[in-house]
Formats: sequence, structure tokens, C-alpha cells
Amino acid sequence: MPSSALRPGAADALLFDLGRVVIDIDFFEVTSRWAAHAGCPAEQIAVRFVRDEIYHGHERGTVSDAAFFANLRSQLGIDITDEQFLDGWNAIFVGPMPGIAPLLARAAEKLALYAFSNTNQPHVEHFSPVYADLLGHFREVFLSSTIGLRKPDLEAFAHVVAAIGVPAERIVFFDDLAENVDGARASGLQAVLVRSTDDVAAAMQALGI
Repeated sequence: MPSSALRPGAADALLFDLGRVVIDIDFFEVTSRWAAHAGCPAEQIAVRFVRDEIYHGHERGTVSDAAFFANLRSQLGIDITDEQFLDGWNAIFVGPMPGIAPLLARAAEKLALYAFSNTNQPHVEHFSPVYADLLGHFREVFLSSTIGLRKPDLEAFAHVVAAIGVPAERIVFFDDLAENVDGARASGLQAVLVRSTDDVAAAMQALGI
């Protein structure tokens, strides 16, 4: 949904993805750290990395960290420790998205803000304290690894909408992935594809925030 389709008073709640919407991420930082530990080129690791069912299960909280790292060890063909995998895994977070903090602060004065992230427990344990001030704008943060459901599944959005407690059509969802935006729209939410913080700003302006 382009911001031009939004209108003042059209939302009771705003729902934000975290990665590349609220917190900036860079997967190159991950592969570079793993490559340094393994003594191989980062490009070799990047081309072998696949978001498979083990990856998805880790995000749903059904696959343990040890099993996830064991799968990576096989998938990537590198023999590094779980601690080294974790070191690289958490290097993905590189700071707040530029300009997002004041937008969230302003929006929180007028509407209820929530977040919904496909993530895993190691990442949650890492980013929660580091970005506590930023996450403090949200009344609740829904995590795939806690609720056992991932975007873009309709069941995931249904769970979040029910927890928020307002009609789906009164929620505006922000995500950087088209498949998640499509899933939100199929679930009845208004949704904005975020390519930069400018898209969030434009949507808020259209909503009269």
C-alpha cells in the first residue's frame, strides 16, 4: 500500500517489523566474522548460506541453538565452535535505522505501537538490551521464536491481531519484505513496504501523525 492510500484517522495501531525497519542489519558482517574464525573467504560462506527449514524452525523456537549451529557447520563447510557462530550471528545488528527513533517517539504519542519480528532467541537476547530505548516505544514486541509462528503465515498475523485487540483493517503494518507485506494484506491489515525510513515517514504523514 503506498502512503497515498492512507488517510488521517485510518489506524488505531501501528505494527513494525524490526530488521531494516527499526534496527539496521547487515548480513555481510555475519559472514565476515564467520570467515575470520574459519580462515576462508566471506564470499564462500555467503553463497552457501540457505534459509532452510532448520533456519525457519530456529525462528519458530522449535530448533535449538546447538542444532542450528550444527546445521550451519555442515551447510557452510566450516568447522568453528558454537561460540564463534554466535559471535558472527549477533554481528548482524549495526544500529538503529537512520531517522526512525524520532518517528517512533512522535507516533507513540498518538497511537499504540507494536513490533512483530521473525527472529531467534540468541538475537533477542542480544538486541533487547542494546536497543532497549528504541524498543521501549512498543507496547508489545511479538517474536516468532516466542509465539511459534512466522511471517508471512496467515496464522501468525491472526495471532498478533488478536493480541493487539483491534480490527485488522485498523492496523498499519511496516515491513521491508514484499512477501510479509502481502501476507499482512491477505490477513486484512493495511501494509507499507519499507525501502527506507522515508517510507515510514511518508506513511505517518498520510495518517496525520
